[in-house]
Amino acid sequence: MAIKTIIFDLDDTLLYDQKSVKTAFEKTCEYASTVKNVDSITLEEEVRNAARALYEGYETYDYTVLIGINPFEGLWGTFDDPTPQFQQMKGIVPSYRAQVWTNGLAALGIDDAEFGAELGERFVEERKKAPFFYEDTFAVLDELKGKYQLVLLTNGAPSLQNLKLEITPEIVPYFDHIVISGDFGKGKPDASIFEFVMEKANVSKDDGIMVGDNLMTDILGSSRVNMRNVWINREDKPKNPDVMPTYEVSSLTEFLQLVKTL
Repeated sequence: MAIKTIIFDLDDTLLYDQKSVKTAFEKTCEYASTVKNVDSITLEEEVRNAARALYEGYETYDYTVLIGINPFEGLWGTFDDPTPQFQQMKGIVPSYRAQVWTNGLAALGIDDAEFGAELGERFVEERKKAPFFYEDTFAVLDELKGKYQLVLLTNGAPSLQNLKLEITPEIVPYFDHIVISGDFGKGKPDASIFEFVMEKANVSKDDGIMVGDNLMTDILGSSRVNMRNVWINREDKPKNPDVMPTYEVSSLTEFLQLVKTL
């Protein structure tokens, strides 16, 4: 059956989120190295480690896994969202940010909680200033708009995902529907969020296709509702025998050529 609706993931499919996070880390750690005698690369490694360790220890962790929120989003998100769990996260993240950077400094022998808190807030501002797209994102969306119904399906807190869209306003007009897991209550790969999207967009499993970079969310989830999918594997990641995409491409441009044949 011909494709009528294309469902896109956002982070690291259309937005180059990894580059945004990396840039914010680099800018913040380079600043730290001008104030303290630290190596910026080593500091970044220690802060990333500290973020993962602290994040997994909070009672909100299971909820963040359900919605699809990673430790580095916790370093700049406000989580000003209505659910009790998001409100709990809202209360946690200011101290989380400060503690992560303080712990990263401590791993390098620097005991300075005040500077750690400063770096935590600086990272927030650097991340807001660093939105990146892939070089072919808009050329592909331009080609698809008007020919297909386009849907954006993204995991995350509504406040944070909407902030990403606010600082990249050019992307929103391409989409007929935008669905954020935190609004729905469950994230990819739960089948229910794909069923919700299918109903909202009036799309069947046969005339829709899911496009994303993550095997364990985008591909697994769409497979659970028997929808065709495309794995954007830009970094030549290893295949997973338990999660097999319908198609695999190395770029959005390659996907564009593929979808014309379906």
